Amino acid sequence: MSDPVRDVHITGAPIKLGQFLKLAGLAEDGADAKDLIEAEEVTVNGETETRRGRQLTAGDVVALGDDRARVTTG
Repeated sequence: MSDPVRDVHITGAPIKLGQFLKLAGLAEDGADAKDLIEAEEVTVNGETETRRGRQLTAGDVVALGDDRARVTTG
């Protein structure tokens, strides 16, 4: 059974993947986010994502290992 998805609220959509990783606490800083993405350790909606600038919108689920976070707005 997978771990539950945490909702992470953003005030403006869309948000870049690198920024969301930091906001969600999945990366310590921008350099860490870049390294994780380049190492192909990050997925968006179940697909490996290698673009730090990938635009995320409400409902997208970002995962790093077993830690999953969903973009929410509103």
